[in-house]
Amino acid sequence: MTRKIAILGATGSVGKSTLDLVERNSDRFEIVAVTACTNAEALADIARRTKAKLAVLADESRLTDLRELLSGTDCRCAGGAAALKEAASGDAELVIAAIVGCAGLVPVMAAVEAGKTVALANKEALVTAGQLMTQAARASGANLLPVDSEHNAIFQCLAGGRIEDVAKIILTASGGPFRTASAELIANATPAQAVAHPNWSMGAKISVDSATMMNKGLELIEARYLFGLPSERIDVLIHPQSVVHSLVEFVDGSVLAQLGAPDMRIPIAYALAWPERMATPAQRLDLAAIACLDFEAPDLGRFPALRLAREALETGGAAPIMLNAANEVAVAGFLAGRLRFPEIPELVEKALEDSNSATPRVIGDVLEIDRATRSSVEALMSEGCH
Repeated sequence: MTRKIAILGATGSVGKSTLDLVERNSDRFEIVAVTACTNAEALADIARRTKAKLAVLADESRLTDLRELLSGTDCRCAGGAAALKEAASGDAELVIAAIVGCAGLVPVMAAVEAGKTVALANKEALVTAGQLMTQAARASGANLLPVDSEHNAIFQCLAGGRIEDVAKIILTASGGPFRTASAELIANATPAQAVAHPNWSMGAKISVDSATMMNKGLELIEARYLFGLPSERIDVLIHPQSVVHSLVEFVDGSVLAQLGAPDMRIPIAYALAWPERMATPAQRLDLAAIACLDFEAPDLGRFPALRLAREALETGGAAPIMLNAANEVAVAGFLAGRLRFPEIPELVEKALEDSNSATPRVIGDVLEIDRATRSSVEALMSEGCH
């Protein structure tokens, strides 16, 4: 029997990798819904190739274009927030949640509340609404499968084990393009330099987050909700080769690690086939050729974003939401030439000065904190207060 799948964010990096795997295994999977933000042309091409039943654009202004591109097909076109929720909560058994940023929060929550198995590539959903989302998953019976390579590695290491036997989990990080760069280079880094990740092929926003190590900070918060461990039992380790994707240390002193080529198709395939496995075209590891695996503690002076994320996790309440919102605005400002690279964490830290411990009770609270933070950070950026 085929497994019905919805891909939220089908035109992005994770969406494309998912489609590559699905199209290689068309006898195992059926795409029922695909979504994108604004790229009507790419979404229409995907819908035609996969014979999807529903294609959704978040940007309703391009809906007419999408309908014209898909005329003559059986694919229904829709746009806007309600349509995204429909794609997430409809016929699919497995929802690939790959919308970047807080924009993915509402459709991911819709999938969770509908009791779906959710392959979570959108880390911001758990960063901003981790408690609400995990509560909803318990209530609906939804499964949350991590797609980030680090969390997926931990998930694999824990297979058949108990979280009570875990002493700590260790997320690995490549260190990005500026791991050994001079202070002068970092101070004057261009967007092109920041998105040039040494190991992974990712979108611009995630690549910049990797360069600041905010990406690892967000993963730190995500790990807390995925695995139920407190901050002091979640470590981060720099591993420039990106071969060891994460490690789990158990109470008896044993440490398990998951290794693989830096190819997102490996963790995506694990989520697609779970609880089984499936073949991928990913390059096989040649450890003899690699010869050496290096590890080092992260330099929090070089990467203040990692410190800010851990502080936000430990503060709780609105702090993780504000951290994420401020970072998204700051990264967009850097990519647009409005901020220098070191000003990204500086602006985030300034935004967090007004954080409080009030815990959001519903998704609407999360969205309001997110909106207010974005507005505040935009104002700070426009005034040059960073």
